[in-house]
Amino acid sequence: MSDKNIVLIGMPGVGKSTLGVVLAKELGFEFVDADLLIQKREKRLLKEIIAEDGVDGFLKVEEEVNAEIEAERTVIATGGSVVYSQKAMEHLKSIGKVVYLKLNFDDLNNRLGNLKGRGVVLKDGQTLKSLYEERTPLYEKYADITVSEDGLNLEETLSNVLQSLIFN
Repeated sequence: MSDKNIVLIGMPGVGKSTLGVVLAKELGFEFVDADLLIQKREKRLLKEIIAEDGVDGFLKVEEEVNAEIEAERTVIATGGSVVYSQKAMEHLKSIGKVVYLKLNFDDLNNRLGNLKGRGVVLKDGQTLKSLYEERTPLYEKYADITVSEDGLNLEETLSNVLQSLIFN
């Protein structure tokens, strides 16, 4: 395990923030939630930024914030839409190991409630299924490590992430 950061990517609802806190405690790392950095900088909730500035406006802010993260020995939980930004992802890959938390669509669908209330970036008429299909290849493209959460609880996922980090 190096002193590099660990960057968690994946769909909304896979548990990037929840797992990130536990992983940081386990490793003795700091924890940063990129969505909270965005809200702090903008002094607005994610859903307010999306409502007021539109999807493209939100993605621009998200790119700027993620491309400027400077950290060491930190677990970074990103927003699910960060993979739309090549600039942000190249920066994150340069400062850490990118771990894709993968969950099958049916389990994800069961976990998520009101998407707009969560500040999820959805284009007009876009469904969770089409969002999942659009983003999955991007998560796979940028991931250094992929950890499937299918049928696992938090402790089991944590164990698999830790093992993956040791062997990669």
